Amino acid sequence: MNSLLNPHHPPPLPVSISTVHLRPSPTNRPLPHLFPVPHPNPPVTRWRPLMVKTSATTTTDELGWREAEGVNPAVSTSYRNPGIRRPNQTVLDAQARVCTGPTQTRPLTEEQTVKVLDTILRSVKGELSDEEPVSKAQLGAFFSGMTIRANAFPEPTQWSEGERRAINAFWPELVRALPSDVVFIADPEGSLMGLGGSIGPQFTGSNPSEMRLVGALREVLAGGHLGYEEVQGALRDVLPLSLCDKESAGAGESLLSAFLIGQRMNRETDRELKAYCLAFDDELGPPPIADVRSLTHYGEPYDGNTRFFRSTLFVAAVRSSYGESCLLHGVDWMPPKGGITEEQMLKFMGANTQLTSLQAKKLLEDEEVGFAYVSQREAHPSMHSLIGLREHIKKRPPLATSEKVQQFVRAKGKEAIVAGFYHEGYEEPLLMLMRRRGVEAGLVVKGEEGALSMTTRSGSANASKGLPVNYCSGFRSPPGAAVSAVDGVSRETFGFEVNAKDFGFAPSDTPRTDRSVSRNIELGLTALRGEKGPAYDRIVLNAGMVDHLLGCAGAEDIITAMDRAREAIDSGKALKRLLNYIKSSNKVN
Repeated sequence: MNSLLNPHHPPPLPVSISTVHLRPSPTNRPLPHLFPVPHPNPPVTRWRPLMVKTSATTTTDELGWREAEGVNPAVSTSYRNPGIRRPNQTVLDAQARVCTGPTQTRPLTEEQTVKVLDTILRSVKGELSDEEPVSKAQLGAFFSGMTIRANAFPEPTQWSEGERRAINAFWPELVRALPSDVVFIADPEGSLMGLGGSIGPQFTGSNPSEMRLVGALREVLAGGHLGYEEVQGALRDVLPLSLCDKESAGAGESLLSAFLIGQRMNRETDRELKAYCLAFDDELGPPPIADVRSLTHYGEPYDGNTRFFRSTLFVAAVRSSYGESCLLHGVDWMPPKGGITEEQMLKFMGANTQLTSLQAKKLLEDEEVGFAYVSQREAHPSMHSLIGLREHIKKRPPLATSEKVQQFVRAKGKEAIVAGFYHEGYEEPLLMLMRRRGVEAGLVVKGEEGALSMTTRSGSANASKGLPVNYCSGFRSPPGAAVSAVDGVSRETFGFEVNAKDFGFAPSDTPRTDRSVSRNIELGLTALRGEKGPAYDRIVLNAGMVDHLLGCAGAEDIITAMDRAREAIDSGKALKRLLNYIKSSNKVN
C-alpha cells in the first residue's frame, strides 16, 4: 500500500486484508450507560501496528498505515461504539415494519404482534433472559409508530385485526408494567386502549424540558405538525442527550425517540426540516470564514455505503487540485446501515479526524491542500449525542435529511452544497434547505445506495424504485451574476438523469467494497495513481459533472470539465493533495 500512497513507486503485488491480527485492548470495555456521550475534548487516539498479510510479512508501520486500538479497519461495522448496548432484535424487526410512512408501513400479523408484546412485557418485568432488553428508546419508537398508525394513517396501514386482538389481550398487563411516559405514548388521549385511559391525558412530564416535549408530542402522535420554534425549542431543551447525569437529562429517551420517529412518519413539513437543519448552527459559535474563491459542502448520507465504492473523498482531492475547495462532513459510524464513511477512511490512512471548524478553515486555505473533513462530533456535539438512540429507533429520523445540509465553515467566495438522496420526494426538501442556507448553487444526486457517487453502469442495471440512479436536480446562479445579486428568483434550475455513456464512458459494473474500508481506500488510491478502470471513471465523472452542474469556472463545457478532472489525476496532483491533507491535518494548530 506504500506505493499506492507514493506515485513514484511501482505497485506491489495485490494486498490481501483477509488476515488481521489485533491485540486485545484493555481500554475496549463497554461504557456503563446505554448511549455514551462523547467527551467534549476527546483524548488523542493511541495507535498501534496492525499486521496485514501481503506478499511478504509487513507491518502497517512499514507501509505507513496505522490503526486504532481494537478496531479492525477491514470492516465498517467495527467502528461502532462498543459501549452502546445492542437493541432487542425482535422489537427492532417490528419497528422496521411499523415505524415508517403512511404507504410503506406493513402491519404485523397477530402471531408477530403477540411475540413483540410478550417480549416487551417480559423485558419490563425483568424476565427476558434470552435476548437483549427492550430499551426505553425502542419502547418509545414502537408505540409511537403504533399510535400514529391508529390515529392518522390510511386504512390499509392502520392496525390489522391481528394487531388489535393481540393488543387487547396484552394491554391489561402492559399498562401496569410500563412506565407512565410509555403509556402516554401508546395512548395519549386515553381513547385507543381502554384500560388505563386516564394516564395519557394526565401525563405532563417530570421537568420543564419534558413538559415542552410532551406538549409537542401530543400533536405529533395525532398525526399533526409543529411550527419552526416548537421543533427548535424541543430539540434545544433535551440535547445533548446525556444519561450519565440524571439530574441534567433534559428528557427521557422514550419521549425523544417517539418524537423523532413520529415526525418522520408524519412526513416533515418544510418548516420542521428547517428547524432540524438550523437548530444547532450556533452551538459552538459562528462558523469561521475561509478566504477561498469557492467552497463546495458535501453532504453524503452519514450512515455510509455497505455495497459499492464510495468516491467522494477522492473526488474532493481531484477538485481541490484545480481550485475548487471542498468541505466534507460526517461521522465515523452511523445507523441504520453502519457503512463505510469518509471518517473511517481518513482515520485508517492516518489523518486527524478530530479537527475543529477553525482547523478545517486553515486546511481549506492551504494552497497545497484545499479540502477538509469535519466530524459531527466536533462541530455539532448535541446531534452527535443521538447516535446510540438512533440505532434503537431503527428507521432514519428527520436528522438524516437535515444533517446533510450543513456549513461548518463559510467562504468569502461562492458556496455550493451537494447532497445525496434515495427516496423520491426528498430531493425538493433538500434543495429547499440549500436555498435557505443562502448558497449560490445546490445539487442533489441519487447516486448508488443513495450516496453521491454517480455510476457508469448501463441504465438497465441501474433500475431502482422511484427516480433512476444518476438523477440530478438543482439550481445555480446565472452566468455572470454577482454573489450579492443571487436570490431565490434569479437562480437557474435543472433536473435530469446523467447517462455516463453520453460523455464517453464505457459501461462498467461498480466495484464492490461490501463494508471493507481498506478495499474502498485501495480502489480510490489506485485510481488517483492514474490506473484506468471503473473507480477511475467514477471519480472523473463525479468531479467533472459536479463542476459543470454547479456552474464552476472553467466547466461551462462538460467535456472540458471531464478532461480537467482526468488531468488532475494523471498528473499526480490529486494524489498529492490527498497525501498533503493526511500530513497537514496532523500538524494544523
